[in-house]
Amino acid sequence: MAEAHIATRAGDALLAAAVFALEPAAIGGITVRTDRGAACECWLVLLRKLLDEAMPLRRLPPHIDDERLLGGTDLASTLGSGRPVYARGLLAEADGGVILMSMAERVPARLAALVAAALDSHSVAAGAWQHAQPARFGLVALDSGQADEEHCPAVLAERLALHIDLHGVHPDDLSSAPIDRAALTRARLRLGAIRIDAAAITALCGAAAACGIDSLRAPLLALRVARASAALDERDVVNAADLQSAARLVLGPRARVLPEVPESSEPSADSESPPQSESAPQSESAPQSESAPASESAQNAAAPPPAHAGEDLDQQLVGAARARLPAGLLAGIGPGAASLPRSSTAGRAGAAILKGRRGPPAGIRSGRPRHGGKLNIVATLRAAAPWQRLRRAQARAAAPRVIVRAEDFCVTWFRQRSETATLFVLDASGSSAMHRLAEVKGAVELLLAECYVRRDQVAVVAFRGRAAELVLPATRSLVRAKRLLAGLPGGGATPLASGLALAHQLADQLRRRGLAPLLVLLTDGQANIALDGSAGRARAHQDALLAARLLRAAAFKSLLIDTAPRPAVLARVLAEAMQARYLPLPYADARALAGAVQSAA
Repeated sequence: MAEAHIATRAGDALLAAAVFALEPAAIGGITVRTDRGAACECWLVLLRKLLDEAMPLRRLPPHIDDERLLGGTDLASTLGSGRPVYARGLLAEADGGVILMSMAERVPARLAALVAAALDSHSVAAGAWQHAQPARFGLVALDSGQADEEHCPAVLAERLALHIDLHGVHPDDLSSAPIDRAALTRARLRLGAIRIDAAAITALCGAAAACGIDSLRAPLLALRVARASAALDERDVVNAADLQSAARLVLGPRARVLPEVPESSEPSADSESPPQSESAPQSESAPQSESAPASESAQNAAAPPPAHAGEDLDQQLVGAARARLPAGLLAGIGPGAASLPRSSTAGRAGAAILKGRRGPPAGIRSGRPRHGGKLNIVATLRAAAPWQRLRRAQARAAAPRVIVRAEDFCVTWFRQRSETATLFVLDASGSSAMHRLAEVKGAVELLLAECYVRRDQVAVVAFRGRAAELVLPATRSLVRAKRLLAGLPGGGATPLASGLALAHQLADQLRRRGLAPLLVLLTDGQANIALDGSAGRARAHQDALLAARLLRAAAFKSLLIDTAPRPAVLARVLAEAMQARYLPLPYADARALAGAVQSAA
């Protein structure tokens, strides 16, 4: 089964290269999941052989600046001639050709957004006063990410029709092209006359809906791929095989739920026959024509088994899309799953803010250098250059060589991360909490040891008796934290509402100071002291839920760790009210607790 899966990947890679080379701008592009080995290099060589020699091929570095990407004013020529002189950017230079993007998983969000905008509009403009330049190109995004969270940006992957995976593919399987350039030229001339009926369009849309795809781009791109497949086979009408290829290449990798296929349409393990060897004779009932093009045999090798005679077209396309799902994806999604799990690593560095003069540049904007922005002299001169002849003519006295006005000022903004402050809210009441104090002290010490590297701050709030108190203010001092935590007492009643209220107040203060607060609540949820200090479990539980909802309204990131020997219902209800991540740790030690907090940060 594994060898058959790898063979299908190789066949899909060959078919995708031919489809993309037919009309790169209409297809949008290809996302190539690869480890940048020999198979990737062989596939790129194959793609260059299929592309027209007249098509420009440009490489897009992941850290290209806006001026080189979009183009702009040639500052030296503009100041010398006194009139605007434009310079083309990389996107405009690739008009009618292909752009190769390496390390697509590391592309910054701004660069991905600019390329996506060019893919949508087929044009690019460096400024509001500059005329748009044509930029019709196809994008090949090489995604060499190893972890699940390392992938091509979604804003680009949605606009690229084809998604292939070269992991495990042998270079010899990609040595021969499925079609030559002459056949591609004939297919381009035939592409405009390809017909597709309404039933096929309805079937593709139904297959996209069955796979949980909520974007209209997917069925539109699938239609283009189906038409390209028919043109490559020198046919004027899209048939079921073209639709299955489109579903396998376009819809399968985009699936968000596991499509349900009737039992009659799923081939069983017993009925699956091994692939025939090259020397095996062909069936007399289905002879192969000698005049069939070479691309047809290559595509048939990658196509799924023929559907049953009574099978509906919708079921065929759903089955083709289901066959393209990666093996690891089937275990993580099901018919009731809403979407694929998403991971985020931005919380460890705090919230992103546009201020200050540190961090990576977040773009250039018009305006005066205030509120932390930095004057960009080159961009300011570029904005003023086109108006020099007019301003010199309007100036009565001897004008300076370059006239710069306030409306020409351009400011560079930087995107820096705010510091994270982890606020432990500790239930120090009763004998059960006494067992947890040593673990929390150890966890705080472990986190403080990493604060010197991550620049985080840690604070501790403890509640016991009748009220809550701030035991450890926000600090990075490991010596101070150990000294204050060593004398932390325990026992007494549980004023849970008072602890949440004090945590809300402190978190709000930390946010006003520019920090990103993270609340870590350690409790079993069994409150018996109300917010006003009166005893009573019912009133105390209501006040705790009210304080938790206020934390949720303030949008504080929070984590609730259930310290009960067994997971408690009250703690889970409290976590839902706070919209916090619930984590029961009946037997956790200090290191496990520190790891849980770091994963939530």
